[in-house]
Order: sequence, then structure tokens, then C-alpha cells
Amino acid sequence: MKFGFSTLGCPGWPWGEIITSAADLGYDGIELRGIGSEMYLPHVKEFARDNLPHIHSRLKKMGLTIPCLTTGAFLFDPERKESAREEVIAYLELAADMKAPYIRVLGDANPQPGQVDEDLLEENLAFLLPLAAERNVVLLLETNGVYASSPRIITLMKKVNHPNLGLLWDIHHPYRFFQEPVAETYNTLKPWIKHVHVKDSVVSQGKIQYCMLGYGDVPVAEAVSLLAADNFSGFVVLEWVKRWNMDLEEPGIVFSHYLSTIKRMLT
Repeated sequence: MKFGFSTLGCPGWPWGEIITSAADLGYDGIELRGIGSEMYLPHVKEFARDNLPHIHSRLKKMGLTIPCLTTGAFLFDPERKESAREEVIAYLELAADMKAPYIRVLGDANPQPGQVDEDLLEENLAFLLPLAAERNVVLLLETNGVYASSPRIITLMKKVNHPNLGLLWDIHHPYRFFQEPVAETYNTLKPWIKHVHVKDSVVSQGKIQYCMLGYGDVPVAEAVSLLAADNFSGFVVLEWVKRWNMDLEEPGIVFSHYLSTIKRMLT
């Protein structure tokens, strides 16, 4: 398996600092979810098409890849139907240009289960998946919200049944919100898992408190062992949600801690 971090965890870092830090710390790649104040990746100036050959060359020299572009596209919301489709199409084009194999899409808005229009989600996937196939990019539906329930998301995956649709397994959400044992979740989802998110947390006075890996009670070590036993070759990415929780520890501390801690879990 390979290791990365999401730029969600370093909202104050410019592009140059992001890639330099990733290489210096020994990461394999970076999942892109906003750079600095710009969350919409197609508008990031460094990712203008004329700049991409330089980016490819520099990343290759640094031993880094970009496995996933993370959209904020809500494919379940009737009020955002057209804007969500436009966003995914723009990200598909950028992913193809950046040689990123995956983009993340959402079937629910928040980690906690909400109300979704599943018929619209299926309609949007039916519209977008042929476009993804044309660009050789896979859409990843995240285990998030109501779709953190393994039975529910697998029912959807089997119904849609498209080779350009995979799963992003956020280890945290099925365990935390549906009390699913990690082994149960993994064994249900593993034929579709392409990419993995890691978060750790504790529940204090009924509220979730995110914490550095190993300081919470999410069974990440068990999940990583299951992946390793099956020779998972994709990315296991730290999603440090600092952009949404600025009181969390700084990325310079957390990124180093994550990589050393998760590698110890494999020994």
C-alpha cells in the first residue's frame, strides 16, 4: 500500500510547501482537496493546463503522485443537480490532465446520516460514469452519511454496476456512526475499495473529537492489517480535517506522526 495526506489538513500551505513537505516526510502522494483559500481545484492557478507538464515533471522527480481529486459535489441534492454535474465534469477533465486515477463524489453531505434523494444520485451517476470512462477516471463514492452503512452502499454499487465506479473507504464513518466492526465493513466492501481515508477520534460528552492517529479508539490498526493481508496496492490517506476544525494540531506535526504511526502498525 501507499501513503498520502489530504490537503484538507494543511489549509494554510501553498502548493510548493505541500509537495516539498510530502517528499521530505517520505509520502508517496497527495490527495488534493483545495489549495490555500481556493477549494475548487480547476481554479487553482498552479493547475492551469500550461503548468501541468512542469507539475508532472517535478512530482516525478520528487517521487510523488496525485491519486485522487476530491470534489465537493453533492450528487443527491435536487437544488444542485446541474452545478454538481458541472463540477464533476470539470474535475474529470483536470484528473485526466493530471493523470489522477480517481475523483471523490458524495452521496450524502455530512459524516452523520442525512436525507438524500437516492433516485437522483443514481441518475447523476448514470449521466457521469460514461464521461468518466471516456477520460479513464474512476468515480469514488465515499462511505459517508447514509452511505457509511455497508449494506446500503453495496446495494447501490450492485445496482449501478459500472467499472468506473468504486469506493472510497473512510474507515472512521462506518465504525463511528453505524457501529460496524471494521472486519465486517472491509469484508463487505473490499471488492470495490480503491482508496482509503484514515481518521481517529473519541466520543466525549456525545460529541466526536478528532485526534491524532493512535490517540482515539477507531480500530485503524485492524483495518490496515486487513488491507495489508490482501496486498492492497492503493493509497491509505490521512484526512486531517483541520480546514473545518482550525483548533486541531498543525499539519507539520500531524503528517509526520501519521506516517510513522501507521507504518509501525504494519510491523
